[in-house]
Amino acid sequence: MAIGSTMHTFAVQLADVDRGVYEELSLRLARHPSETAANVLLRVLAYSLEYEEGIAFSEGIAATDEPAVLVRDATGRLTAWIEVGAPDAARLHTGSKAAGRVAVYTHREPNRLAQAWAGKTIHRGADIPLYSFEKDFVEDAASALERRNAVTVSVTERQLYLDVNGRSSSSPIAEQPVG
Repeated sequence: MAIGSTMHTFAVQLADVDRGVYEELSLRLARHPSETAANVLLRVLAYSLEYEEGIAFSEGIAATDEPAVLVRDATGRLTAWIEVGAPDAARLHTGSKAAGRVAVYTHREPNRLAQAWAGKTIHRGADIPLYSFEKDFVEDAASALERRNAVTVSVTERQLYLDVNGRSSSSPIAEQPVG
């Protein structure tokens, strides 16, 4: 944990009908002083929506050579590189070479990100999904964050239903390729 970081805990009830994943997750993550609440919630959403055996948070924005969320197999080999926010093309290129699967979750305007990546070298860019939500969805939900959080994440037919500490909202999960 970086100096000055704040620990947040999340009791997550996950029901991803689309993938057949139903779990109760107990998550702890450090929030760097410069990290926004929206970015913290986006990391929790990416973790939940990508949940599988071997998933873990990195050190967040303090991690320079790892994604926000990663998945390792039983041997320790990196199998998934999951970025949040607006990673640069070089990070996606590195991640795509390091892991078999890469995904990006953003609370920003997806077309602007795609424009920023246009013309840049991203290994297997066409195979990398960029997931986004309705405008202000993540920011509005993140305003309910506290140090200890009760979160319900439900997904059915690519519609995300989210409850953060009693504040409910929903958004479709939009997907487009990075490259």
